[in-house]
Formats: sequence, C-alpha cells, structure tokens
Amino acid sequence: MEPSRGRRNELRFTFQDVVVLRTAFQLQAANITTRKILRALARLKADLPEELPLSGIRITAIGDTIAVKTGQSQWDATSGQHLLDFEVAPLGGDVAFLDTTPRTQRSKQQQAEEWFALAEQLASSDVVGAEQAYRKVLELADAPHYHAYTNLGVLLCETETRCEEALSVFERALEDFPDDALLHFNRAVALEELKRYGPAMAAYERCLQLDPTHADAHFNLARLSEIRGDKQGLLRHLSAYRRLIG
Repeated sequence: MEPSRGRRNELRFTFQDVVVLRTAFQLQAANITTRKILRALARLKADLPEELPLSGIRITAIGDTIAVKTGQSQWDATSGQHLLDFEVAPLGGDVAFLDTTPRTQRSKQQQAEEWFALAEQLASSDVVGAEQAYRKVLELADAPHYHAYTNLGVLLCETETRCEEALSVFERALEDFPDDALLHFNRAVALEELKRYGPAMAAYERCLQLDPTHADAHFNLARLSEIRGDKQGLLRHLSAYRRLIG
C-alpha cells in the first residue's frame, strides 16, 4: 500500500486502501490465518474498483472462506472463484456496505448510518466515493439527514467548479431545516464563490438573525461590504467580529 501525499503533506488513502485496511483488521479479528489474509488482500487490491461502486461492497468471513459481494456478484477473495448467491450473515469478519435493497425500514435506516460512516472515512481520501456515499445516505435515510446534507454540500463547494451543485444541496437542506444558522452560512459561502454577492450578504444576514454570535458571518460580511464600497458596513461588521472573538 502506497498512499499519496496531499498539499499539506498529509497521507491520502484511496477507496481501495480503506477497504484493504479495514478488511485486514476485521479478518484478523475473525481468526483468519495470516497467510490467507495476505493472499486475499493482494487479490482485493488488484480487483477492487478505484472508486466505491454504487452497489456497495461487503467482505465477510464465512468459516475459513473470505467472501466478497458487490451488486449481484459474490466471489472468494482468495481464489477469485464465484460463490453461490446465498444470504451473507453479519459475522465476525464483516466489513459491510452491501445490501442496497433493505427488507425493512429498520435495516434501511441502519444502512443509511453505515453509508454515512463510510462517507466520513472516505471524505479526506476519495472525494468521489465520499460523494456517492453521502448521496446514498440521503436516499436511504427515513428522515432528512442533516449531517449528510451539510457534509455533501461542503465537499462539493471545496471543488470550485461544483459550487452550483453545493448551493442546490444547501437549499434542499434548508427546506427541511429552515432555521439552521450553519446551513444559511454555508449557502452564503456557496453564493459568494459564485460571485453572487447580494444574495450571499442576505444569507449571511439571515445566519446572524438566527445566531448573532456567528463571528465568521460578520467577518465575511465585512469583506463583502468592502468589495461593494460600503465602508460603514465594513466597520460595523469588523467591529462585531472583533468583539465576538475577544
């Protein structure tokens, strides 16, 4: 495994790396022999897609067999041979994220939380995989998932060319959470990135109506006031920002 380095010299793991690492720990805990684990990991690294497939993946220890299932396909991670399509029980070596057609509402919500946990793991190393996972959460969750909305929007906005998509995510979230100050702030940031300064300022103001202690909203309003030549607004918001941060 050879993780790359990011701009701040941090280690950046791919989706494949995350699966291989989790699989190694889980299979070791399931008392699979080291030799078999190493063979399975080598094949997994070679055969896994570069990005998280929409169908999800589950890796499970069944006796001394390491089974991998994605979509309708199931195979032996050691030999590569296809296995019969039987139901895989959540046993000791389960790495999860497989069944995309939950049979009950409870299992559907459980899957939403599993996808969210995966998205959190992938966010710093596999942006595409994390995006897919967050969208899966929003699809499966039985109630609006605040953190999936927020994290997906921020993820998209960090990619400069996708701020319009981020804006759509935040606006969808605000339909469910209309009085959340952070969502209004994040929407304002997306609008600012799109150079829609008037609507951005209105969104920052709404954030402050809901949370008058939000220092960053004052700071950003000060910057936008300066851009628009509003010296009075600049001084007012800068003063409020300094007062809030002490």
